[in-house]
Amino acid sequence: MAYLDSLYETNFIEYASYVIKDRAIPHIDDGLKPVQRRILHTLFELEDGKFHKVANVVGQCMKYHPHGDASIYSALVVLANKNIFVEKQGNFGNILTGDIAAAARYIECRLSPLAKEVLFNPELTEYAPSYDGRNTEPLVFPAKIPVLLAHGAEGIAVGMATRILPHNLIELLRAQVEHLKESEFQLHPDFATGGMADVSEYAEGNGKVRVRARLDCSDPKRIVIREIPYGTTTENLIASIEDAARKNKVKISSIRDFTASLVEIEVKLPRGVYTEEVVDALYAFTDCETSISVSMMVIDEDGKPRVKTVAEILTHNADRLVDILKVELSNEDHHLANRLHALTLEQIFIQNRIYRGIEKQKTKENIFNAVRDGLAPFVDKIGRDVTDEDIDVLLRIPIRRISLYDMEKAKKEMAEIEKRRSLISQDLANIIPYTIAFLEDLIERYQDQFPRRTEIVGFEKVDVRTAAKRDLKLRYDRKSGYLGHEVNGAALFDVSPYDRILVIRKEGDYSVVDVPDKLFVGKNMLHCGFVDEETIFNLVYRDAAGRGYLKRCCIQKFILNKTYELVPEGCKGLKLSTGDEGRIVLDYKPKPRLRILREEFAIADYPVRRSKAGGIRLSTRELKTASLV
Repeated sequence: MAYLDSLYETNFIEYASYVIKDRAIPHIDDGLKPVQRRILHTLFELEDGKFHKVANVVGQCMKYHPHGDASIYSALVVLANKNIFVEKQGNFGNILTGDIAAAARYIECRLSPLAKEVLFNPELTEYAPSYDGRNTEPLVFPAKIPVLLAHGAEGIAVGMATRILPHNLIELLRAQVEHLKESEFQLHPDFATGGMADVSEYAEGNGKVRVRARLDCSDPKRIVIREIPYGTTTENLIASIEDAARKNKVKISSIRDFTASLVEIEVKLPRGVYTEEVVDALYAFTDCETSISVSMMVIDEDGKPRVKTVAEILTHNADRLVDILKVELSNEDHHLANRLHALTLEQIFIQNRIYRGIEKQKTKENIFNAVRDGLAPFVDKIGRDVTDEDIDVLLRIPIRRISLYDMEKAKKEMAEIEKRRSLISQDLANIIPYTIAFLEDLIERYQDQFPRRTEIVGFEKVDVRTAAKRDLKLRYDRKSGYLGHEVNGAALFDVSPYDRILVIRKEGDYSVVDVPDKLFVGKNMLHCGFVDEETIFNLVYRDAAGRGYLKRCCIQKFILNKTYELVPEGCKGLKLSTGDEGRIVLDYKPKPRLRILREEFAIADYPVRRSKAGGIRLSTRELKTASLV
């Protein structure tokens, strides 16, 4: 048994770790899940400037992804619809209407220019064997933009989940510039569907955001929905409006969808109903307003899942960009130095005709020594040791190239290399300004491609009880003891489905319930009304001995549908009123030597107590009747 427990524990931990790190949670460095990274790596391998059939991309990606073609295809469609790294051709579905993409064999894609510019650098990328060991795949891309915040992400793993909202790419780049300048910055989500967002509770990416549709209310008899909230579609939005209309929460005459590349949903209103009366109800009872809870769970740079804030992720990406650009410059300088060394050797080798020294040599060793001896007088100009590899390169120069060697062209190229190395040295010495210039260049070239679509506003949450129309008649049938808007009985007052009703019975108990269709409350109901914490109730009751009591209280705390006692066990309620006005009239049963058979008491003379407190005894005499005047 102990062995089985250990086996289950080990397997579960391995499974949980795999799902968290290799499937559901994105990495903070490049903002991608493994399947997305494998798709982009496959597109990079296939890159030739032309569009590729998605079916072909999926097939090529399967050598990296062990979970089948369906997961690759769906992830590629989602990635393409973000319109950042993948250019698409054909029907990739519609994020506005929820229409699905065409089959993989009918649609095409390729890397965007931005992706090729900021995402790939094989020299800086660490690779690991693929699942079958036949290939290698990137662990993390050296991304030069904050992909995680630009893309957003959603994923459910074992014991944790992430939901990161997308942000505007240009605003992210500007925020990185502000961070590098050691200035303050602030970021808010931006959604491809547009709409409006209230980010007052965003909490740096770990709170919630309320999003609303954009309504055109210029016509008093017609509402046109121009933009929809993030996370919904026109189909779902229309279904929610129709459902609210069926439940009589929203009054509409008809609804029509004209959405194509832009959202246009027309809601016509019935006779006697106007736009200003319906807007709040749309926000309260339909998907025209939704709340999105967010949590920034990411795989940190050390490979562990952690909850981060927007600022932490952005500053991490900005600092990493500095390191990436520094390494790129260093690598470029190293390659240029090698090229300059090769050109210098070639120039000396040809210009001084060192190749003639090998004509009489018969062994490889002697040939190499002859070249090395020929280069020896120029060691100061060469600047570093000459290796066997350098000599081998010189010996491979074809005769045609030696005969056509252009001295001026070689000198020009060497001068350009020297100039470029000088600039690289300056950039490395001023890496922060260089990084800022890199970001500002991206901003200038791509700002028209990534405009902000979501308007950041503050709006009050619509109370459903306020928005709901009180157009239901609450009725009470005293003969049967039933209360509800579907009961055949005396009409009490108008209610909405979101009201809460307080019911007080003669037995001395009360309960608070939602507006019922049909609910048995008993044949001896003393009071029925809306819940109001300020209302003072005056309950006259008698105990088992017939003595009269008065209890004054407010009903403020309650649990729905729970019965509470207002009077002690064995007592019975007689009369009920509200407020401070009025008098209580008690009539006593006649008894020998009892001269006073009636007394009056002013309600205002008695204190208001808690609902759980006992009543105040008015008389020690046995009651006959009680009344309130």
